[in-house]
Amino acid sequence: MPATADAPKCLAEVGGRPILDWILDALAENGIGRICFIGGYRIDRVRAAYPRLHYYRNAGWRSNNILASLMSAEAEMDEPFLCCYSDILFTPQVIRNLLASRAAISLVVDTDWAARYRRRSDHPPDDAEKVTARSGRITRIHRDIQPARAHGEFAGIAKFSRAGARLLLAHYHRCRRLHAGRPFREASSFEKAYLIHLFQEMIEKRARLVHVDTRGGYMEIDTQQDFDLARRFWR
Repeated sequence: MPATADAPKCLAEVGGRPILDWILDALAENGIGRICFIGGYRIDRVRAAYPRLHYYRNAGWRSNNILASLMSAEAEMDEPFLCCYSDILFTPQVIRNLLASRAAISLVVDTDWAARYRRRSDHPPDDAEKVTARSGRITRIHRDIQPARAHGEFAGIAKFSRAGARLLLAHYHRCRRLHAGRPFREASSFEKAYLIHLFQEMIEKRARLVHVDTRGGYMEIDTQQDFDLARRFWR
């Protein structure tokens, strides 16, 4: 608020352009043409502004979270795909590096994350989706990782090969069968889970998730302070 009073956060403007414009341009510069948008709150505003996108509605957006929202587009996951949050800014180079990864599941990780957090007093490092890594492989993804031990912060951008997509869905449906309506990891219920909760579950089941590093070239917009910083520093 007030930027989200009657529109989703992705329509808030940075540098005179909606956040979503920056995202779409970074994807288009890398040849990604089919874009699916998953929305709930005021999705009609996005649909009116971007009629060429393919839309999936998260009807339970008031009571669920990122993982359940992503799975609203499960029908698209029978082929390789890339997914990202819609309240972030990133450069085309970030996507270029991600597409170059040949791993089944690749996550963008900002290794310069600590520098960004020096200005983010309203969004402390304790809330960062941090990762530890060894030999190119993510060993843990969790907010509770001590900053000094973190390799970087998950940027909310991931790529799945066809095999990676099958693995993601297999673990999602296994966990839903076991935990639907009940607590799941740190979430009060499976429906309230974040994407990183499923990622950590997969890591503990020996799934291989690799990190594709970026040193900056990325910003998250979570608070009004973040919004002010983005409008001041993003170019």
